Amino acid sequence: MQNKILRPIVLSVAFIATFGAGFAINKIISNPTETPKMKKVTGIGGIFFKCKDPQKIKEWYSKNLGLQTNEYGTTFEWRTGADSTKKGFTQWTPFKETTKYFEPSTKDFMINYRVENIEALVKQLKSDNVVILDTIESFEYGKFIHIMDIEGNKIELWEPNDIEYDKISGGRTK
Repeated sequence: MQNKILRPIVLSVAFIATFGAGFAINKIISNPTETPKMKKVTGIGGIFFKCKDPQKIKEWYSKNLGLQTNEYGTTFEWRTGADSTKKGFTQWTPFKETTKYFEPSTKDFMINYRVENIEALVKQLKSDNVVILDTIESFEYGKFIHIMDIEGNKIELWEPNDIEYDKISGGRTK
């Protein structure tokens, strides 16, 4: 008599436990139909700004703040947090105040962001109706594209090839 009562209870508990375990495992294991979050900006690739006399500005920053400048400004070298054997770079460049490089933005600065997988990022930006100003350009030291933010700031995106950039970066402030 006791087996007749216990058997349905044990089977019900086993069924509920199996269902619960399956549900929990399903939540722990990622769903293959979900798109993984794409890494976008990984750091600052450069700071660019307009000034009256780029050469005098570079000299001032060199004398007063110790920047080691060349014709382009200076490059800051750093190590990545995830792998301290890998170098990364941030470029600092003053531009003549009459430069057209920041257009169509009317701002006196432009930020360059380091990104991963620029092609996939641009595809996503287009689907989000972000203003894309040009097409991806490829150089030995990386790939570039320009976009506009919602306040009219021109932004440069750079998927760097840090090994090649290291070979050409010249003036360096460490």
